[in-house]
Amino acid sequence: MRWVTGAALDLCCVVVFVVIGRASHAEAYSATGLATTAWPFLAGSAIGWAATRAWRRPAALVPTGVGIWLSTVIAGMVLRVLSGQGTAVTFVIVALVFLGVTTLGWRAVIRWWTSARTPAGAR
Repeated sequence: MRWVTGAALDLCCVVVFVVIGRASHAEAYSATGLATTAWPFLAGSAIGWAATRAWRRPAALVPTGVGIWLSTVIAGMVLRVLSGQGTAVTFVIVALVFLGVTTLGWRAVIRWWTSARTPAGAR
């Protein structure tokens, strides 16, 4: 898998999380509102990409996927606090679960798909 594809999938995970979150709180859709909510998590994801050197193996569950997932949530929450945005405990839990399921989920699907397509003797 090319690293650009992996980065795009991680970007989609964060954007979907933000769009669903904003919609569930009846926050008006605007590009500014979306960007304000998304940037801390996108920065956290970028930190995770750098820390795990994800461009080498973007679809790897461990350490790439786990590192990006935890970095996205932890750095994202820290940056939210530093920028004056809220971080209620339930929000942290929802972010951990949603971003874990999506960030690790697409990697698990890729892993399953490639192993299912690989002949048994080649494994």
